[in-house]
Amino acid sequence: MLRLLLRTLAVLGLAYDGYIHWHLAANFDQVTGSGTPISISQGALFRVEAAAALVAAALLVVVHRRWTAVLALVVAGGGVGAVVLYRFVDVGAIGPVPDMYEPFWYPEKTWSVIAEAVAAAAALLLLLTWPRRRAGSS
Repeated sequence: MLRLLLRTLAVLGLAYDGYIHWHLAANFDQVTGSGTPISISQGALFRVEAAAALVAAALLVVVHRRWTAVLALVVAGGGVGAVVLYRFVDVGAIGPVPDMYEPFWYPEKTWSVIAEAVAAAAALLLLLTWPRRRAGSS
């Protein structure tokens, strides 16, 4: 029952994260990298995050394997890390990746990072409670 609750929390957090990033992506299409022939918009990065979050959520629902929990942890934890980093540190543009420094909070950003944190924590706890295999069993 605990594992079902953790999987549900991770799925809901990732689904909300995917929705918010997709919803906000168009607002950030004008923020692009510089200094290279190829530049990536922050909107494109938001769409990649949205797709990754939704794929991870769907896999958690369909495939009950350890690696899906790892994927959920990486996607959600990476989202939290990026939001916190770019909230407090002006990293600047890195090649084609734009400067995504944003030193303020607004409702969508706040709720998104909360959803990512819940999903990451649930995925981590899911991994920690995963049944161990016995040696020699398949």
